[in-house]
Amino acid sequence: MKQKIAFALLMGIITTCIISFTLVSVNVGYGPLFLKIWLRSWAIAYCVAVPAILIIGPRVEQMVGRMFRKGSV
Repeated sequence: MKQKIAFALLMGIITTCIISFTLVSVNVGYGPLFLKIWLRSWAIAYCVAVPAILIIGPRVEQMVGRMFRKGSV
């Protein structure tokens, strides 16, 4: 379980950082408030993503497992 939590925390940091940076860059541009807006957006996205990864992740793993079991028969 510790490994899954560590994975969710790290994956959350990486994905939310990339996505929030990209979306703020496209929608707001690189003005004087960019860093403030981006960090706020990143924090909100991170708070949503980590629980989602922990809750949805195991179900996605099960679905992928079923897909590959069916495909190999």
